[in-house]
Amino acid sequence: MKATIERATLLRGLSHVQSVVERRNTIPILSNVLIEAQGGEGLKLMATDLDLQVVETVAAAIDQPGATTVSAHTLFDIVRKLPEGSQVQLTAAEGKMQVVAGRARFNLATLPRDDFPVIAEGELPTRFELPAETLKQIIDKTRFAISTEETRYYLNGIFLHVSDETQPVLKAAATDGHRLARVTVARPEGASGMPDVIIPRKCVAELRKLLDEVDGSVAISLSTSKIRFGLGNATLTSKLIDGTFPDYSRVIPTANDKLLRIDPKSFMEGVDRVATIASEKTRAVKMALDRDKIILSVTSPENGTAAEEVPGDYSAAGFEIGFNARYLLDILGQIEGDQVEVHLADAAAPTLIRENDKAAALYVLMPMRV
Repeated sequence: MKATIERATLLRGLSHVQSVVERRNTIPILSNVLIEAQGGEGLKLMATDLDLQVVETVAAAIDQPGATTVSAHTLFDIVRKLPEGSQVQLTAAEGKMQVVAGRARFNLATLPRDDFPVIAEGELPTRFELPAETLKQIIDKTRFAISTEETRYYLNGIFLHVSDETQPVLKAAATDGHRLARVTVARPEGASGMPDVIIPRKCVAELRKLLDEVDGSVAISLSTSKIRFGLGNATLTSKLIDGTFPDYSRVIPTANDKLLRIDPKSFMEGVDRVATIASEKTRAVKMALDRDKIILSVTSPENGTAAEEVPGDYSAAGFEIGFNARYLLDILGQIEGDQVEVHLADAAAPTLIRENDKAAALYVLMPMRV
């Protein structure tokens, strides 16, 4: 194999594929990136961890077709350190790959291409397209609520499903048992009848990185066990989480009768300030609601106390409720408008947070004792 490629092009392609590769691998081939020089098609780069696979095609001058695999992180680090604007020549033969750029020359050990595992996709019967911006919105507004608890593996991802309400919609939800985030978008053509799927956390993270370089739409194909995203020159394929997502609609409150309308920015800044002294373990902040007056306070045995009054529109009966400050800040950070609605019931019931009843996203936050 012999190919010549511009450093910036190779670096961008490698940065996309190498992040899938785990740093520690018991199977040596999984530390490698597959590099395939295809006559007339450029250079195909591929990496996998057996659950997730990224393939990207980059423009290159191919002198001799062929394929090999080489350490992904090593090659990425080499290319990163090469001078800007340089042309990189890759030559592979007899178990070695030579990387030449200007006066720099590297000889790297390779492993045979035939040993490289490829995720067999099988049939992916459901196919539809989503604008890249919509997909970004779905991920950004839900992924902070994905659980990191490995024992509840079915919560370690974003739950994607369709439903028929007043109009056909596609919903994405994530929860860790303390908070829930849900986004609803119009159902794209081709998505009706799709199976309910849970997209794993690592796939969500890699997809979000790739979306920054995509304009237009993303082609999505899926079955009950796998999902594939077509992102221009890159294709991301992932296994899905094999589990049943809980019926989250049961925890979305519908009868919370106390309504607080507040500016999310000043609310967020107030919570952030008083939470400075909150203990790391509980991160609890207390919210005392009175007519058009909200007092945020934190009492910490180690650090002392803090309180701040924030303006808000509230006319129901006064009461006190406590929240985990980190969870509250995560939710408020996703609110884009200049007003947020907080629907409350009492100090023990889940609280509903959303911009308004037309907003695509809604959030549910469980209170805590303070």
